[in-house]
Amino acid sequence: MLIKVCGMHSPDQVKQVEEFADYVGFIFYKHSQRFVESTPVVSKAKKVGVFVNASLDEVRQSIAKHSLDVVQLHGNETPEFCQELKTNVEIIKAFGVQPDFSFAETKAFEAQVDFFLFDTKTPGYGGSGKQFDWSLLSNYQGETPFILSGGLHPNALEEIQNLRHPQMMGLDLNSGFEIAPANKDVDLLRTFILQLKQQS
Repeated sequence: MLIKVCGMHSPDQVKQVEEFADYVGFIFYKHSQRFVESTPVVSKAKKVGVFVNASLDEVRQSIAKHSLDVVQLHGNETPEFCQELKTNVEIIKAFGVQPDFSFAETKAFEAQVDFFLFDTKTPGYGGSGKQFDWSLLSNYQGETPFILSGGLHPNALEEIQNLRHPQMMGLDLNSGFEIAPANKDVDLLRTFILQLKQQS
């Protein structure tokens, strides 16, 4: 199970988190409470930049400036947009899920991305702390692996462990493990991830 911890700020917390997380995420969307302009060094985990409807030039500049390994796209980006970036970095394309969401929307992106991320649909493009109805995931029949996001918190451990889908490859942990926006409870994260991996 891949673990991504998103919405990071603190260099000290990043250093601790990358000891047990595979991906560390930084949000470059200016309307987010977790927006960053500068990022600390990430030496062990993969460094993810999260963007919402940014231009190709903006994303490319951020890749170079922040030494990003992965780009996560949360807006209305097209398959062609993803393809333009795919030669340089891994691509995660996020989709906001609500009861009437059609997973057929993902088909056009199959060849252009490394992972999908299924998050709760909100006006703020994620980070809401709200969970969507995970039973909807049974409607996803695609071949691209996905990361689950949206309302993941310590009390959801058993529910997560009971969730079965052949393409579910990871979790995106954020607001459910915060003391305040971008301030993570590292001990809580560590305990949760260890318990998850021990019982999976």
